[in-house]
Amino acid sequence: MIEVGRICVKTAGRDAGMKCVVVDVLDKNFVLVDGETRRRKCNISHLEPLDRTVEVRKGASHAEVAKLFESLG
Repeated sequence: MIEVGRICVKTAGRDAGMKCVVVDVLDKNFVLVDGETRRRKCNISHLEPLDRTVEVRKGASHAEVAKLFESLG
């Protein structure tokens, strides 16, 4: 369910309630997220995956993700 390009909502921490996109899958429990949130390692249990995915390459830069979120609105 959690793969690169999946749009999620953070459910815990300082960025709770903000949308992010999975940029890299680190292992079975952690992913790298970026978007409205800070770019950081995040526990999968702290994410609520949405039914949308976007085309983003693995390890995309913050500028690429920011442009993607701007185009999505």
